[in-house]
Amino acid sequence: LAYQGMGFCLFANVAVAARWAQKHHGVQRVLIVDFDVHHGNGTQDIFYDDPSVLFFSTHQFPYYPGTGAATELGMNQAYGSTVNVPFPPHVGDKGYLEAFQRVLAPIARRFRPELILLSAGYDAHWLDPLASMGLSIDGYAQLVRELMALADELCGGRLVCVLEGGYHLQVLAHSVLTTFQVLRGENSAPSDPFGPSPAEERSVNALFGQIKTLHNIRDNTFYSLPNRWLDWGDEFGI
Repeated sequence: LAYQGMGFCLFANVAVAARWAQKHHGVQRVLIVDFDVHHGNGTQDIFYDDPSVLFFSTHQFPYYPGTGAATELGMNQAYGSTVNVPFPPHVGDKGYLEAFQRVLAPIARRFRPELILLSAGYDAHWLDPLASMGLSIDGYAQLVRELMALADELCGGRLVCVLEGGYHLQVLAHSVLTTFQVLRGENSAPSDPFGPSPAEERSVNALFGQIKTLHNIRDNTFYSLPNRWLDWGDEFGI
């Protein structure tokens, strides 16, 4: 954060990448997706009033760093360009996939990004020692496939995956390997010796209802891009 050092990295890697793409490669609109188990508070803070960057985060909540409520939406002209999906513990493959399909996909189509950046943290896996979520390696593979499909549809396949968290080293290794396999278009089964979570997955339909109301999402209906997501130009010197 601008006023406080916290988190697990010295620099906000995806934020640097987004700005570099805008300033040096002519990219105007960037979508940042963060499926790390911790809320991406630094990324959110950097772009909270910047309508040229859409930030989408799935994370355990309440949990460190304590931010990431669904009602944190951005400010000024960027209101609505921060999208938080604060999951309770034990949400797994089904809930995460529905978040990408029911929330991320329609908002991304409305925003029309020219580049998608993924903060790929693998600490929402059910075996990770720091958290209490229920993703499997196969679940991560499904999420990456969803992002690849969105990138192909919206921005010429421009998808960059940036490694973030993951504290079970064997899970981390297999997750990264599987992500590479998916990105390469391999049809082989995920490298997943651990399997799905044994815990029963929690329903989050009420949460999705709240988020869809906050962001004006209706099933099978996509709205035109708000003017505030187009008229950012000179303000940011890009």
